[in-house]
Amino acid sequence: MTESTPDTSRDDAAGESALTVVLAFGANLLIALAKTVAAVITGSASMVAEAAHSWADSGNEILLLIANSRAKRAPDRVHPLGYGREAYVWSMFAALGLFALGAGVSITHGIQELVHAEPATDFAVAYVVLGVSFVLESISFQQAYRQLRTEAIAIDRDVLAHALRTSDPTTRAVFAEDAAALLGLVIAFLGVLLHQITGSAIPDAIGSILVGILLGVIALILIDRNRRFLIGEEASPALRQAGIEALEALPEVDRVTFLRMEYLGPRQAYLVASVDLVGDYAESRVAHTLRDLESRLERNSHVVRAILTLSTAEEPTITV
Repeated sequence: MTESTPDTSRDDAAGESALTVVLAFGANLLIALAKTVAAVITGSASMVAEAAHSWADSGNEILLLIANSRAKRAPDRVHPLGYGREAYVWSMFAALGLFALGAGVSITHGIQELVHAEPATDFAVAYVVLGVSFVLESISFQQAYRQLRTEAIAIDRDVLAHALRTSDPTTRAVFAEDAAALLGLVIAFLGVLLHQITGSAIPDAIGSILVGILLGVIALILIDRNRRFLIGEEASPALRQAGIEALEALPEVDRVTFLRMEYLGPRQAYLVASVDLVGDYAESRVAHTLRDLESRLERNSHVVRAILTLSTAEEPTITV
């Protein structure tokens, strides 16, 4: 019962997400160093924007690794529903960093270049760094895309739609940031090329501003998605259907009249349902039956907590 591959455990999926983030961190760190050197040598505004972008991404990956680690902690007395939502807190910090550092620096520097334009030099260095960066970003993007595509196919969902709706904020962040990075590299290339062709720093400065706007839009999207999960988002229709089918598959359950499934973290759900049991048992036996059913549901690695109550005869059977 999961929004990703049905036969994949939560720990396996979390390990895949961690690999995606680690690969992105390694790529972005190398890219950030190369772009910084290129920005110093060339004086290109677009290269400064790209360097700021990559340093922001590198810092974000550290926050995403923290998110993965802290979200995996088991429930305890203080937090009986676990720590899954910490993933959205740290991912929110990463998105805010992308907005403030990546977008802020890029736009500010671009505006400064428009006001006080300075010609760039050594354009070949910029082209080499942009080309190498594109290859490294493509490798990182391919890992994030592969993970999302595997999950999307399992639930018959478009990859982009799944990237927006998945409960895993770290994979979504890497996918979005790498996609923005690839597009940003194209913008930076055009800015540097037009700077070289025209001899004017204005196209380069505009490229820096466009990269900043792109990063700002991506950051706002990520902030909004994390906000929605933090305040409590209802499970997707596919996951609700899986929940209903899991309940109806229990031999003791005749029908389901109410279901509330809410995300508690990446691939973690809180299930509350009203069910009509088979037969007509004494109250004491019913209570034991419900507790036993809850325990069986919680054996699924994606159900952190299950709460079942009895339905009344008048309540209609629910559908998705």
